[in-house]
Amino acid sequence: MLAIAALCLAPFIAALIAYFYWQPQGGMNYGELIPVRPLIDPRLRHLDQRELRLSAFRGKWVLLQLDQSECAALCRAKLYNMRQVRLALGREMERIERVWLILDEAPLQTTLIREYDGTRMLRAAGSPILAEFPPPGGARDHIYLIDPLGNLMLRFPKDADPRKMHKDLARLLKASRIG
Repeated sequence: MLAIAALCLAPFIAALIAYFYWQPQGGMNYGELIPVRPLIDPRLRHLDQRELRLSAFRGKWVLLQLDQSECAALCRAKLYNMRQVRLALGREMERIERVWLILDEAPLQTTLIREYDGTRMLRAAGSPILAEFPPPGGARDHIYLIDPLGNLMLRFPKDADPRKMHKDLARLLKASRIG
């Protein structure tokens, strides 16, 4: 009779031990989840000086990067990764927008504009939105993800692996009923 009672209590005791003493360390996501908060929505400018707000992208997931207009190697790598990850999503790629917030007023190279056609290149010099991005590691080092409701929610690491970014985005798009 004691053996039967022990057999019935064993899963309950194992569950209690696992809950209180064994905390899994790894997560399923590659990108770093940051505290979700809505972004402010100041006016930004296209390269041709037309105004635009980030709220224009509501209903879509937004891959966003911040960098100078000179766009060094890391900047180009981020632009390339954003483009390739979006293309790799196949029929789901229409749910993703790519945005580059340019931190200065210097002119862009025409070849850069043509090479990353489809990326929204917006001037954000002096904009209050720049204070919204978490500073650890430098905001320019990362690609950020904004959800369809306009909340900043995820940051990919510096020199992000596009395959892992794709996996994160594919999982989000599959689970999301919005955007």
